[in-house]
Amino acid sequence: MKVMILAAGLGERMRPLTDHTPKPLLKVAGVPLLEHHIRRLRDAGFRDLVVNVSHLAQQIVDYFGDGEHWGVTLQWSVEDEPLETAGGIVKALNLLGTDPFVVVNSDIWTDYPFAQLCDRKLLLSDGAHLVLIDSPVQHARGDFVLAQDGLLSELPPEGAGLTYSGVGIYSPGFFVDLPVCKYPLKPLLLRSIERRGLQGEYYRGDWVDVGTPERLQSLNKRLAPNA
Repeated sequence: MKVMILAAGLGERMRPLTDHTPKPLLKVAGVPLLEHHIRRLRDAGFRDLVVNVSHLAQQIVDYFGDGEHWGVTLQWSVEDEPLETAGGIVKALNLLGTDPFVVVNSDIWTDYPFAQLCDRKLLLSDGAHLVLIDSPVQHARGDFVLAQDGLLSELPPEGAGLTYSGVGIYSPGFFVDLPVCKYPLKPLLLRSIERRGLQGEYYRGDWVDVGTPERLQSLNKRLAPNA
């Protein structure tokens, strides 16, 4: 199973750290955030990785190259400007093949066991499977409701649900007929709910949205050897 790592964001919320350094190269416990993902995916058995890049893209490509140093094969999908989540995936579909693939947001920190994704089966040929987590403070209402049968539904007008972790499995058919353009993921997820093709699982482990300098600093402090 191939993996796409989303790493093309501008890192606006990370400024000034991202003025001269792309967010995927910001360090967590002394190692670039993107490198953590590559290592953990490799250790889980994933060797064929596609990464989209845009902001200060050449720095990232120069650092990781073809991935041989880490025991993986890296292919790069370069975007002249960030195409948002769905748009970036659509642009890279020719590199991802015809089978379902894993998607991982590069700007999260998690100990989710990636190997278990290999056992997940999609309900529909144009469906998706999302890993959901408890909603963080900055996104307290969440994204979806997870039913006992594993299907996801929209949040009710009142109440809260779980948050999409940025880890999931998608079928190429999920993005059918979408042109290469700037396009968010949420409308496609809602469309899949209508078709009863959006499923998920709840993960209780470690997860952080490393989206601001303050969260990065807090994570580094927590992971420091003498913390």
